[in-house]
Amino acid sequence: MPLTERLNMDLRGALRAHDERRKETLRMVLAAIRNGEIAAGHAMDDTGVLQVIQREIKQRRDSIEEFGKGNRQDLIERESAQIDILQEYLPRQLTRDDVQAAARRVIEETGARGPADKGKVMPALVKQLAGQADGRLINEVVTELLGRS
Repeated sequence: MPLTERLNMDLRGALRAHDERRKETLRMVLAAIRNGEIAAGHAMDDTGVLQVIQREIKQRRDSIEEFGKGNRQDLIERESAQIDILQEYLPRQLTRDDVQAAARRVIEETGARGPADKGKVMPALVKQLAGQADGRLINEVVTELLGRS
């Protein structure tokens, strides 16, 4: 079943169950998907939908960081709950060790030797791990591994 269809079905379920948080979150992500489809001029496949979901999660993490500075625990909890809901639609996330193993393989394949070669490693690794790991984690691991080289 396409991911957009699953999101719509879950939205209907949230409406029936009067689950306000889930309803709000699913409406928000479906609106972001529709906006992306309008901008692209065609319907998104599951890969595009996953990218939108990841972007929405990243926005919420950034918001949590800012709300933390403002000491707004109520907003932090709301954003955290939305992240939990959105993560249900992502594939199983890789652990740091899994990301390190994949990064080591890509570093070896590209012949990267140090921090200056990060530009060779990152695009290949991000493409390989799309939807399975957070970009921030990938960046941290690659920086760490190339810094040791």
